[in-house]
Amino acid sequence: MQRPTVYAVLACGALLLATTACSGAKAQPPLDRTAPATPGGVTAQAGSATSVHVMWSPSSDDTGVAGYEVYEKGAKVKSVAAPDTMVDVDRLAPAKAYSFTVRARDRAGNLSAPSAAVAARTPAAAPDDREPPTAPTALRGRATGTGSVALSWGRATDAGGGVTAYDVYQENSRIHSVPGTETGTRVGGLRPGTVYTFTVRARDAAENSSKDSNSLDLKTAAGPGQGPSTAPTGLTATARTSGSGERTVLLRWTQPRTGGEVKEYELYLNGKFATTVVWGAAPPAGPATYSFTVTDPPGTRYSVKLRAKLPDGKWGDFSAARSVVAPR
Repeated sequence: MQRPTVYAVLACGALLLATTACSGAKAQPPLDRTAPATPGGVTAQAGSATSVHVMWSPSSDDTGVAGYEVYEKGAKVKSVAAPDTMVDVDRLAPAKAYSFTVRARDRAGNLSAPSAAVAARTPAAAPDDREPPTAPTALRGRATGTGSVALSWGRATDAGGGVTAYDVYQENSRIHSVPGTETGTRVGGLRPGTVYTFTVRARDAAENSSKDSNSLDLKTAAGPGQGPSTAPTGLTATARTSGSGERTVLLRWTQPRTGGEVKEYELYLNGKFATTVVWGAAPPAGPATYSFTVTDPPGTRYSVKLRAKLPDGKWGDFSAARSVVAPR
């Protein structure tokens, strides 16, 4: 008569263990099965006889876009991590027509529908062309809002077959490309109330790039609630070599008006923090100067910018960037 009771206790114990195990398990988040929005604004421009520059507008997703995939006639040729929205497709054949689409990818691996297809044709090869185009001239522009600028420049020339593209650079990083037939463009995706430094280079079918155009500083319009700029102004960077052979870069700038003393600056080289500049005594009343030694090979290019530590302890706006080449 006791055997059923024993079985009942064992059954309850098994149920108790199962319940405990379940209660200790972590709840799994719901599966993300929603694909990102289809990228728009796709453009494709041949940059040389063997490459095409593909650009598009940022996509959106409920959990965030992780990257983009570029296809040529249905075959994936490039993957790009967000937030980048452009890429060069290389190793193409000269004088050939291509068709590109772009798909957005979220963190769960969901892919958007393909964008509208855009066509591009590479120019004929110029295998013996080693002469770069002339530099674009008279770069000028204006801010067109809180997040964009309009640029224009004088046409470059190329003896080996013509200019195929113009590349827009911001602090030595290419951010935009347009066909060689165009001498102006709009650059978007910028931050409000920020100083940007632009240059333009011409490129030919053999991938030869010109020297930089003149540099141009433009400040986007301030956003709602933004106060006056706290950026150092008038920054110059001069490469020097002393009689003993020491190679240095001398910086000079006008300090921002902050309502108090600025005793500390952060120096950035090529977009990365390099060092902190601290005055040992009272800050200078006029223009500030600072020099640093360079040990990289002669001809190395640096992009330099500064920002001040404000009297309230926060870091202010960045100055415009300046390019300088390590001296010989």
